Amino acid sequence: MMMDADLRCPQCNSEHVYQDGSLWICPECAHEWNPDAAAGAAAVDESAVRDANGNILADGDSVTVIKDLKVKGSSLVIKGGTKVKGIRLTDGANGHNISCKIDGIGAMDLKSEFVRKA
Repeated sequence: MMMDADLRCPQCNSEHVYQDGSLWICPECAHEWNPDAAAGAAAVDESAVRDANGNILADGDSVTVIKDLKVKGSSLVIKGGTKVKGIRLTDGANGHNISCKIDGIGAMDLKSEFVRKA
């Protein structure tokens, strides 16, 4: 068993960790982890825009609205099940990271948590 000199517990930052099979264990906080799996999880792109089901969205995708959404500043409502084609991903304000055009309503920004990939 070989100790990795710079390996520390990701939860409490203790340097007193030991290996047990493929897992590393911290005797101070009892946290167990696999550094290889953690490295793979860190490689996942955190900046990717994901829909309500966790699917990664891209420019040009089609999405479906999953619940009724009131349009701020008007009496219009986007009904759940409305299909939106050709979305554009943006760095919009307040989490509105999808820019699109909805038939009958016009151009608008949506939050990705209220859509699913079609």
